[in-house]
Amino acid sequence: MHLLVEKTKKLKLLILDVDGVLTDGKLFFDNDGNEYKSFHAQDGHGIKMLRQTGVEVAVISGRKSKSVALRMKNLGIEYVYQGHENKIAAFNEIIERIGITPDQAAHVGDDVIDLPIMIRVGLAIAVNDANFAVKQYADWCTALPGGQGAVREVCDFIMQAQGHFDEVLNAYLK
Repeated sequence: MHLLVEKTKKLKLLILDVDGVLTDGKLFFDNDGNEYKSFHAQDGHGIKMLRQTGVEVAVISGRKSKSVALRMKNLGIEYVYQGHENKIAAFNEIIERIGITPDQAAHVGDDVIDLPIMIRVGLAIAVNDANFAVKQYADWCTALPGGQGAVREVCDFIMQAQGHFDEVLNAYLK
């Protein structure tokens, strides 16, 4: 656990997959081909709190969806890369734009498409219901499944490891 906390203290960027991480991975389509996704409100609030501490958040998804663009805009996430099956190119662009090294980034994933980034970052995280192969490469697995508060769990852990959780929480206790 000590090594996990040490890796987390260095983080300046949290990269999230969408389907299976910010959502439960289910894809809903109506008869007209419109796609619907469900996001957990606590995940969104965790992202907002984490960003207040100076940790940037980015999204890299292999799929493209209007609902993802809208949700990320609502959360104030600037680095949103959709339709990127080659996630490495997006990853490299983000860390260059932010001006950090790969070991200052964490990635939360659930499926093998996330592995190329997970093996390059300082902290690789798998959601509880991730594919077994992804869990093998993760430094940590969340207790909660994707789309069910796993991202909030990650945000809270980062804030705690970096010593910011109490300060963020105190803003709600006034």
